[in-house]
Amino acid sequence: MALFDDDGRALGAEGGRNQARPFAFFRAGLGRDQAVQNRPILVLEDVYKYHRPDQPTLRGVNLVVERGEFVFVTGPSGAGKSTLLDLVYRKQQVDEGRILFSGRDIARLTADSIPFLRRNLGIVFQDFKVIAHWTVFENVAIALEILSMSKRLVRARVSEALERVGLAGRGDETTGNLSGGEQQRVAVARAIVTEPALLLADEPTGNLDPHLALDILTLFEEIHATGTTVLFATHDHTLLEERAHRIVYIDDGHVKEARKGLTDWSSTRAADLGPVTQARPRAEAPRGNVLPLARAR
Repeated sequence: MALFDDDGRALGAEGGRNQARPFAFFRAGLGRDQAVQNRPILVLEDVYKYHRPDQPTLRGVNLVVERGEFVFVTGPSGAGKSTLLDLVYRKQQVDEGRILFSGRDIARLTADSIPFLRRNLGIVFQDFKVIAHWTVFENVAIALEILSMSKRLVRARVSEALERVGLAGRGDETTGNLSGGEQQRVAVARAIVTEPALLLADEPTGNLDPHLALDILTLFEEIHATGTTVLFATHDHTLLEERAHRIVYIDDGHVKEARKGLTDWSSTRAADLGPVTQARPRAEAPRGNVLPLARAR
């Protein structure tokens, strides 16, 4: 297995520049030392991402996510929610600025070292991305098998993950025969079976009805309660109304924040969130100030 230094460069057999230690594996809530635990899990510093030369999708984004936070990422369609998550797990690369994961600049990682980064991440997508003709067990186990874990450990970890998502005893069922909500639970089990430090959810309730959407949100909250940091991208305004988690709102490439959910927004500035506060009638939010952009520290 290749080893890499802090900048993702390969190190040699004698511990020099041709051989390196791998990207650290930070299991949820289990930093290797106190310095890691005290460090923000994710920092974006003046990040720009261009899909068109004259119009950045993200422009000068500064954001700090502390270890153990639950953060909603929201905004209009096409605002850059998925782009932000893509940058975190290196599906896309920043054009300007940098992203630090547990203090490591992920933009400087080589292609060979990106898999080490992703061992720390669980990723759940809107369209599930399960393999329909595989069993539930096989869909979840693949995340551990690529890490070359023993069959005994794979069985134990998959069984635990399925129990956590409410699918205990259903490992032998063909995934394609499950309902949409159940398939999304399989996807969540696959994402958490490696016990990641950071869970990225890209519109995970987008294909579900409102009742199932709330069930899936509750599932993510239960996972968060065990120490996993969660970034939950959604355009479902009802979910934001139901829970008072920190909100990161992206619009026109810029970020605004509400630390304690919708009640943290001034009633005079509620329009900044557009339809987010208009999903259904609600009591007037307490007055307060819209928080400034988070600054990397």
